Parts: sequence; C-alpha cells; structure tokens
Amino acid sequence: MKGFGVVESGKRVGWIKKDIPRPGKFEALARPAAIAPCTSDVHLAGRPAVPEGRILGHEVVAEIVEVGEGVTERKPGDIVAAGATTPDWRTAAVQDNLHQNTGGTNAGMIWASRRDGVFAEYFIIRDADLNTALIPEGVSAAQALMVGDMVTTGFYGAELGEVSYGDTVVVCGIGPVGLMSVVGSVLRGAARVIAVGNRPKTMELAAIYGATDFIDYKKEDIARRVEELTGGEGADCCILAGGGPQTFVTCLQTVKSGGILANLVAQGNEIRIPPVPAGSWCAHKTIRGGLCPGGRRRLERLLAMIQKKRFDPELLITQRFHGLENIEQAYRLMEHKNNDVIKPIVYVD
Repeated sequence: MKGFGVVESGKRVGWIKKDIPRPGKFEALARPAAIAPCTSDVHLAGRPAVPEGRILGHEVVAEIVEVGEGVTERKPGDIVAAGATTPDWRTAAVQDNLHQNTGGTNAGMIWASRRDGVFAEYFIIRDADLNTALIPEGVSAAQALMVGDMVTTGFYGAELGEVSYGDTVVVCGIGPVGLMSVVGSVLRGAARVIAVGNRPKTMELAAIYGATDFIDYKKEDIARRVEELTGGEGADCCILAGGGPQTFVTCLQTVKSGGILANLVAQGNEIRIPPVPAGSWCAHKTIRGGLCPGGRRRLERLLAMIQKKRFDPELLITQRFHGLENIEQAYRLMEHKNNDVIKPIVYVD
C-alpha cells in the first residue's frame, strides 16, 4: 500500500510504500473515507524523533475492512468516526480518569507519533469498539471528520476553563480549534466571547459561531484591549488556541483574579512568567492544559449535537479535494497557510 509521511526525519515528507498492516486483538483494519491534515502533522513531521517511514495523519472518517480478535461491535463495511486520541481503554490507568495519558503522558494519541497514521490506503484503529462511533443519519462525512480533533479539542478548552453561564471568555487564536472553543463556550453559557485573531475569514466565522467582540492582535495590544472591554475586570477564562510563550503570558494577564487560563497549545519552548501577568502569584489564577479527549462516548455525544443542529463544524471547511493522492496538496496548505485556509479535507473516493 502507499501512504504519505516522513521520508527523511525532521526534513522531508512524501510518499511511502509499506505492507498492509494486520489487525491485532481489539483492533480493526480500516480504509479512509475522508481525511484532513492538521498543523500537528506539520509539527510532527519536523521533529527528528519521528522516524523515517512513519505515515502521518490523525483526522479520519473510515470504513472498517477487517476486525481482530475481541472486536464485537464493529464489522466490515461500517463507516465510523474516530478520535485523534485513541486510548487503550483496557488499562488500570483509565480508572484515574485521564484516558489521554494511559501508557504515559499523551500516549493516548498514537497515530503518527507512535505508530503509522491515517494518510494511507489502509491503517489500524486501536481498541476499535471503544474508539470509534457510527455516524448518525443526517451527519455528513465532513462534519464527522471535524469531530475527532477540531471539535473535541476546541470544546475541551471550554471544559478546562470551566466556562459557565454569564462568563466572559477570551479565545486567543481562532483557527479551527479556536473557532470550536468559541462554539463550546457559547454552548456552555458564556455571555461574552472575545475572539482574538487577524484573518477576516476566521473573524467572520467566529461571529457566526457566537463571538461578541473581536481583537486584531496585529493592531491592538491584547491584554490592554481586554481590560478596556471588561471595564478593568478581566476575563473569567482565556482559552489559548494559538501562539507561543509570549502569547501564553499575555493571555494569563487577560484573566481576572480567580480566573482560568486553558492552554490547548503544545508549548515547545520555555515560558517565563513575570510577576504582573501572574498577579505577583497572589491572584489565585489557575493554568490548565491537556490533550483532547477521545473515546466512543465522547464522539457519540458530539455527533448527537451536530445531528440535532446545535452547531455545524462543516463551516470550518475551506478547501475540498478528492483522491488520496491529494493529501499532499492539502498538507501543503496547512504547512503554508494563507488567508483563505481554515481547514482542507480530502475525500478518498
């Protein structure tokens, strides 16, 4: 089979030929029906620790081809959504309520980081009964594809931030994950959602999804503008969905005393927090971060919300391609984003 992945560690991606894998116990062999590249794929491909020959990709809607021993609720021909995080649910560590970290920190997300991903003619789904969800009637493949990473990650920001009725929330970075954080905050009852971005297309979509105020970070100081908008009080929560160490520090400054900074960004560099953003470390501010939740029940709940038209993640889609060979073109769009790109997808016809 062929797959798209790392040809030269840390330097080059391209097409790879490999044997078709065989499903082990509790696993399923699947073929992609729709896939999407993610900025995380670009970041992974640039890491020297990711070996040559590793197939990329973790966003997928798939057809089950073959099931391994112990799989009882999925069968060949099923079309399923799968989460980017596909934990091993049969470990004692799951009972500590951190399924994302069973087997080690972030070990629940194995595609591309620990084993071959989904940008291939065939791939393996771990613990298929518990990591996939059947797609309900009325939910499109594109909607289901967004659930496994963009939706569950964005919503998790609102959960980490404990967004509640009447809250003021800052969402910093309104790419696809940040836009879903806007939706998640609105659905949890936020009265005011301040979207921080720059591109007109994402600003427009943030407004459709329920953002009430907007900050262009290239033209305005984020912390000062949040202070102005909130009458000096600050936000109950800031969800950081884009940006590095300096943005992290700035976002901490937007949070009022007793508020929460919910970080969704895999911060790769050292963060130095000066006294002012931290309230001299006496302001009872909370910093949280975590890997997006996975699992069948999570997927089923999110798909049910789409089916009942509570929100529509398909609005994130800005480019559509057909044929596995076009994953390379879609990947390049995420690698070199322009103002027209939010989320490209590829239908594997």
